Amino acid sequence: MEIFKDLIIVAVCVVIITKGAAWLVDSASKIAGRLGISDLVIGLTIVALGTSAPEFGVTILAAIKGMGDISVGNIVGSNIFNLGFILGGTAIISSLKTNGTVIIRDGFFLLMGTILLTIFLWDLELNRFEGIFLFTLLSAYLGYLFLKKEPLEAEIPKGELRWWNFILLVTGMGMVVGGSHFLVIYAVDLARILGISEWVIGVTIVAAGTSAPEFATSLVAALRGNHAISVGNLIGSDIFNMFGVLGLASILRNQPVDIDVRSNLIVLSLMVIVVLIFMRTGWRVSRKEGVFLVFIGLARWIFSFL
Repeated sequence: MEIFKDLIIVAVCVVIITKGAAWLVDSASKIAGRLGISDLVIGLTIVALGTSAPEFGVTILAAIKGMGDISVGNIVGSNIFNLGFILGGTAIISSLKTNGTVIIRDGFFLLMGTILLTIFLWDLELNRFEGIFLFTLLSAYLGYLFLKKEPLEAEIPKGELRWWNFILLVTGMGMVVGGSHFLVIYAVDLARILGISEWVIGVTIVAAGTSAPEFATSLVAALRGNHAISVGNLIGSDIFNMFGVLGLASILRNQPVDIDVRSNLIVLSLMVIVVLIFMRTGWRVSRKEGVFLVFIGLARWIFSFL
């Protein structure tokens, strides 16, 4: 009976997240056009920050409680989930257009951060100095994005901006974050009933649950033809997770990890490289490439459970 109740709540949360994501994407795109900011920058910043809110809440709470396995596992798992299941899954449904900017500027910044995080966590601890360094890099990156103007995309008609779009933006983000919060709670409850370990919960169930906003937002954006927000949201979310969330978590408290995360970090680094190659070939992530990314994500999940 307990499992049945949890499953119903999880299903309701998915519906709420999906509707909230639709409002979030539409409103963010219209506001971007009105402010003269490109969809890619909006996807990399405002939308990415909003969809990263569940990772922020779960990771910071775990960090304060000294649960390094869940705080680090959640971020590493979420980033792999974003690039594997979400980017791959979205590309399977609708192949994603890319460009040189998202690859050279944003993609390589993500790759640099992933390699840097691997080096920092090689001793199985992320300390306060390393956290400050990561957070400083994020601040410099965001400053550069907003200071450097980019030409606006002409992918799809955005429609006229109305005053209620600001309300829908906040409401949509609230639905996405709130729905994800309860999704994580009840998904973790289901996992514990089934006797799954804390580390596996962190890199799989919690990571998938906190990545639900990215999936809903990127899928809705792709289906509506707004590839800049779709791709920018995923790259931006991974950047926020790595530099911002883990950086702040380790500033608040050193993050020791009891489980050897090196293999997961190596997989994440290789995934970023593969994604950048896929983005460059034909300037899009095709359906076949999406299948390959989902396969990598699935293989990593099986490895974590084993």
